Amino acid sequence: MTRLPAGRLTGQAPALADGTWAFPLVGLVVGLIGAITFAIANAIGLAIPIAVGLALAMGVLATGGLHEDGLADVADGFGGGRDKAHKLDIMRDSRIGSYGTLALILSMGLRWTAQVEIAQANTRTAIWAMIAIAVASRAGLAPALLLMPTARPDGLGRAAATNGALRPALAIIIALIAVGWMIGPVCALVLGLLLAAVNLLFGRLSMRKIGGQTGDVLGAMQQLGDLAAWAFMGIWVVIAGRFTLG
Repeated sequence: MTRLPAGRLTGQAPALADGTWAFPLVGLVVGLIGAITFAIANAIGLAIPIAVGLALAMGVLATGGLHEDGLADVADGFGGGRDKAHKLDIMRDSRIGSYGTLALILSMGLRWTAQVEIAQANTRTAIWAMIAIAVASRAGLAPALLLMPTARPDGLGRAAATNGALRPALAIIIALIAVGWMIGPVCALVLGLLLAAVNLLFGRLSMRKIGGQTGDVLGAMQQLGDLAAWAFMGIWVVIAGRFTLG
């Protein structure tokens, strides 16, 4: 889920499905990279829009743009494919089309705008939210791998598919504890319910379009969850008027 080096494995590598419980921990690392980048940029006096842009850029570098690539491929495939087979072919094509380009522009633009607005209202809120949302949006992928069939017989979605509920449940528990500590239990619970709804709706769309999930679908799901979470945090900050830990 990232391009970060993690050492070498001796012997046979475990199945990707065995690591679904650690998805929120991956989000924690990616979120910390973005949050630390923002904090440093803000501390040295860079304008908040620039600091947020640098944080987003570092997150993309850390993941290699894997999730953004999934969003673009899904937008092209779902938007331009005639049938299931054609949609899957388009999603596997490395070229990007107009639907994918627009999806990336809108996604990055809306997330950048939301983060700038939150950071200008409360810098501390923005820093904790960068970490919490990265954790929550990735934890939600684990249940999707349990509940959704694979749309093709190979690829990342197939390698990560799981039949057991223990690891997805553990991922959700880890995320709820971590996010609850960072942004408060009430906010974390509402955020979790929102992400569950977003993933459910997008999952149903994917089932109708291609009959299941792929690595691109998972990437797009993370991106849509991330976008929905930032929109929610912006509303939450306005309503609450302040940010409370614990």
